[in-house]
Amino acid sequence: MVITIDGPAGAGKSTMARGLAERLGFEFLDTGAMYRAVAWSCLSQGVDLKDADAVGNTAASVTLEMTPNAVICNGSDVTLQIRTGEVSEASSLVAAVPAVRQELVRLQREVASGRNIVTEGRDQGSVVFPDAECKIFLTADPRRRAERRLKELEQRGEAATLDDVLRQIVDRDERDQQREVAPLVKADDAVEVDTSSQTAAQVLDQVERIARLAIG
Repeated sequence: MVITIDGPAGAGKSTMARGLAERLGFEFLDTGAMYRAVAWSCLSQGVDLKDADAVGNTAASVTLEMTPNAVICNGSDVTLQIRTGEVSEASSLVAAVPAVRQELVRLQREVASGRNIVTEGRDQGSVVFPDAECKIFLTADPRRRAERRLKELEQRGEAATLDDVLRQIVDRDERDQQREVAPLVKADDAVEVDTSSQTAAQVLDQVERIARLAIG
């Protein structure tokens, strides 16, 4: 069974998907980390992010290993490196390249085949797994999402301001929603959950109820 959790940056997708997988005894697939890993690889190799061919070639050549606690890219543990603000910005540009999406969608379907899995991203229910048995779409007010992202950055010792993070969030939303390939949209059969005024525990309880109803 596949459960998809989609939504914009800072809505809580990774936290909820990881928590839900743990509660259900499912595996967790962090697709956002896959795009981040490709972005990190491009940045570390000095690839021009505006050169779609070069970015696509990088995506085709990287080796990715997704474990429960680590992201291994080209043999290096990049779990922490891919969570920087610079990589976040780069991953949005990388994700808009059709060749990158084609390669990573193939990998995501390959990983999920025959497994009970909770997967998160921006196009999981709409494009990657259109026949998923349970689809959830998380959303939240942009400022609330920026506050969450700023807290994450501060916990990692990165300097940032709320205004800067909010601007990045708004810009990211616009790019994700307007890109030609697999734009950020709520699948018609997805259940929308607004996380703006809820705690993480409350949201997790809600998505668990939705998932268990689908499981039957």
